Amino acid sequence: MNLKTYKAVLTGATGGIGEAIAHQLAPHCEQLILLGRDKTKLEALQKTLSHVALKVHILAGDITDTQAHEELKLLTQSIGGINLLINNAGTSLFKNFTQQSNEEMKDLLNINLIAPILLTKALIPSMLHQEKAQIINIGSIFGYLGFPGFTSYCASKFGLRGFSQSLRRELSDTPVAVRYFAPRATRTSINTDAVTQMNQELKTISDTPEYVARELMKFLKTDAFEKKLGAKESFFVFMNQLFPAIPDKAILGQLPFIKKYLNK
Repeated sequence: MNLKTYKAVLTGATGGIGEAIAHQLAPHCEQLILLGRDKTKLEALQKTLSHVALKVHILAGDITDTQAHEELKLLTQSIGGINLLINNAGTSLFKNFTQQSNEEMKDLLNINLIAPILLTKALIPSMLHQEKAQIINIGSIFGYLGFPGFTSYCASKFGLRGFSQSLRRELSDTPVAVRYFAPRATRTSINTDAVTQMNQELKTISDTPEYVARELMKFLKTDAFEKKLGAKESFFVFMNQLFPAIPDKAILGQLPFIKKYLNK
């Protein structure tokens, strides 16, 4: 089998997880399109990957800008469409809900939820003509589990998971599979110092971006609708779905530690 399987689009390509995914994915790509906001970082990444992927394209733009969506759509059409879209771009916000500004909440929801929905809508037509294609929405364990201090973030990831499931069912009679990949805590710059310190005190396991990227590549080879990283986290999600009072009590016990860092 030809290892150059994918004609892919990856958003948030210069972030911690995004760059790690790009390195893991590139050797399997016939064409790879990287979208990110930092042109200098994109150019450096393109140069690094040029020897492992047949063709690496870059597009510097904001994921929330529909003009960037149109440019990306034209680029995908120029290479004959794509068979893999990884909606990875995202942001986080650890802050008391009542202290979050309206703009902070709107920006987060726009980046994490509205933008991937609109970008997916723009790129699906070319994917429908492929023999087989897939859309991977990078979510979070917090897309299953509401957690104090991350109200807006959880809302965006719950929404992304619901979008993924609904669209998967809507496209179930087409060549396009829609899937949800949920990392747990990951050591990237998206985390503030307060979040990092809180995770350490709560003994929360944090993965490296490279580990997350390797797990994503394994996920790509399966037919599963979704994948959660972390056995402990997956069990906690299971309990949250069936017996939510148990996680309620556990998180209540953690609340003093959470609030210590939430108020920093």
